[in-house]
Amino acid sequence: MLTLGERIVGEGWHRKSGEAHAEVRALTAAGDSARGATAYVTLEPHCYHGRTPPCTDALIRAGVKRVVCSTLDPNPKVSGAGVKQLVASGVAVETGLLEAEVRELNLGFEKRMTHGVPRVTVKIAMSLDGRVALANGVSKWITGEPARADVQHLRAAASAVLTGIETAIADDPQLNVRDPSIELLGRQPLRVVLDTRLRLAPAARMLAMPGHTVVFTASEQLAHAGELQRAGAEIVAAPLDADGHVDLQNVLAELGRRECNDVLVEAGPTLAGRFLQLGLADELIVYIAPIVLGPEARAMALLPPLYRIEDVLRYTLQDMQRIGADVKLTYMEIGRASCRERV
Repeated sequence: MLTLGERIVGEGWHRKSGEAHAEVRALTAAGDSARGATAYVTLEPHCYHGRTPPCTDALIRAGVKRVVCSTLDPNPKVSGAGVKQLVASGVAVETGLLEAEVRELNLGFEKRMTHGVPRVTVKIAMSLDGRVALANGVSKWITGEPARADVQHLRAAASAVLTGIETAIADDPQLNVRDPSIELLGRQPLRVVLDTRLRLAPAARMLAMPGHTVVFTASEQLAHAGELQRAGAEIVAAPLDADGHVDLQNVLAELGRRECNDVLVEAGPTLAGRFLQLGLADELIVYIAPIVLGPEARAMALLPPLYRIEDVLRYTLQDMQRIGADVKLTYMEIGRASCRERV
């Protein structure tokens, strides 16, 4: 946002990768009024030639006299260099305004820049007794329509939606954003399937959806891989972990290389349990429906047995909302011991 005195003269936001950044959009909207203005930005203006020219150069050329940025850019290519360039050109710079609130908006980007992997959210819809499906696998629908509509917004905010092959076979999900009221700007989230033995059917509905599907596999069934590729899937070879599953750390590292900031995991108890067990879930979102499915129904996550209360997975509640007849709980992990050490 650009202000001149008490008047807003230009606003902008970064719509998607490869397009003009927020600063450039605001400068374009302001025109000549940008000269002598103050720019308020959430993230430090970038100062190198990437997909777009440096925003620092654009601000300096436009004659902006002051920049107020909430946070420094965690990208090592910037990380304070943008501020130094502005100051060296005579632009006054202030940092730290609403820093905590703004960092909440960029947690995925910050994690990818600092650790090379995306931020992971595991989404679970369950009953009051912690069950996600009947014993025969039937799970449609545990939660109500308002909760399912809310998940559409989670997908729209994610860079990728990830599931396992068992869910892909049982539910044949589309893993796309179908709510026409959500502005996607031409971008559906990347669809990711973990398929150790390459069992995904070429007729899977997700392969017919707009966007891109990546299948991580350790299989050498090249003939079937060819069928999936012709159906629109990208096949990526992945190593196995010690338990014989596609290695999740490798998958997340590859998604980080593909510039995925946020990954939403929508999977069954086995894969959800692996993310929780390995401490790879930064956030856990649970939709609880006011129903009871009974002890024979399927648990929300398959985990190794625990024998000491000190070893339980612990989370802190970040948010709680009522959505229709259901409740949405958002948790962050606060500490754990290695599950692999206790089995």
